[in-house]
Amino acid sequence: MSFNNVQMSPSQRLDKAVIAIMGKDRYQALAGILMIGTREAVDDIPSFPKHLPQTACTNGRDEWYNNEFVDGLTDAELRGLVLHENYHKMYRHLISWYDLAMLDRECEMQATDYVINIKLYDENKADGFAVLPKGGLLEEKYRGWNVAETFNHLREAKQGKGKGKGEGEDEDEGEGRCKGGGDDEGEDEGEGEGKGPQSLDHHDYEGAKKLTEEEEKDLTKEIDEAIRQGVLMAGSSGTGGDRDLEELLEPQVDWRQVLRDFITATCAGQDYSTWRRPNRRYMAGGLYMPSGVSETVEEVCVSIDMSGSTWGMVSQFMGELKGVIEQVKPDLLRILYWDTVVCREEKYTMDELDGLLSVTKPKGGGGTTVQCVPDYCNEFGIKPQAHIVLTDGDIYGGWGTGWNAPVLWAICDNKRARPAHGKYVNIKSC
Repeated sequence: MSFNNVQMSPSQRLDKAVIAIMGKDRYQALAGILMIGTREAVDDIPSFPKHLPQTACTNGRDEWYNNEFVDGLTDAELRGLVLHENYHKMYRHLISWYDLAMLDRECEMQATDYVINIKLYDENKADGFAVLPKGGLLEEKYRGWNVAETFNHLREAKQGKGKGKGEGEDEDEGEGRCKGGGDDEGEDEGEGEGKGPQSLDHHDYEGAKKLTEEEEKDLTKEIDEAIRQGVLMAGSSGTGGDRDLEELLEPQVDWRQVLRDFITATCAGQDYSTWRRPNRRYMAGGLYMPSGVSETVEEVCVSIDMSGSTWGMVSQFMGELKGVIEQVKPDLLRILYWDTVVCREEKYTMDELDGLLSVTKPKGGGGTTVQCVPDYCNEFGIKPQAHIVLTDGDIYGGWGTGWNAPVLWAICDNKRARPAHGKYVNIKSC
């Protein structure tokens, strides 16, 4: 039974919460985001892990709220939950951090929640219009951190590798927690999960992957337009706008961090054993033993566009790349210099990286036809774990087809360029 709305159903309470949020001056800019997708109160949340309580979830477009959970929230808590789900949508978390989720779903959900919840807390601490339901993750120590930094810190702590960026902080119980946040005391230990705080909601990556390519493009356009209209609405109403919305329109991305995150998330290797394929060395003796399965990083392929506008960026880019590669430690770094064809191929093992910048010999300078890269890789059986492409983005004939691994496009001095697939980051030459 709800605290404030004895006669109202969960669906009606959701509608009431959305109307209240849209009527609040500081949230007028979110009106467009709130109108994207569907919103339902249901008995069972889609794809929800059994060990977590039924609360709410989103696939980046649609939202679901558990009837029983909604029924137990105050109006302010329900408004906080609705805002939480819509911030996941606005920040495109299920698109931007898919690779992190595949690396560690638990840490990804916690990291994105921490970043969202400190924003919600700051926005509402003066009047209590929206508060986090009990269990909402809220830690002062993560103030100013981005999702990747928070994820890495959580994962290192989970694996017992130290505190990461927060090393040296006071970690005593109760320290660093923002007042007004959720309380994780008394949480049940999940099946197969360790003790500790859990994410407030579920991130439905299974549902997100079911969106067609056309639906993904439409969703991206809807979110962009909603953000743009929200900034204009906030400006015309004299509310001063939302800095986060304005930054989303002109994102100031540290391309070096994106490069590191992409390689780490895409190529992080681990070795494990499987019983599905028996170890042949022991079968002759009548023993059924697991065989080893290797997911260590074998190869990263870096393809560099040699049209004129990227020449000034090559040295800076390669210097940063070298640092990342030394952390991931692939068996092989392959470099392809290309214009309309692959003009030069270079290969480096880990013990050859020290002299990379002095020995690499860029070659090319003609047009820009990136299709030559996947064609070359497929022709010569090159199968890396990740492709990284440095280009000016003025590409003839499209963004290539037949890529055989995840692609990160590092686009130099061209914010107009929008790759048809893969991830991308805009960088400035110096």
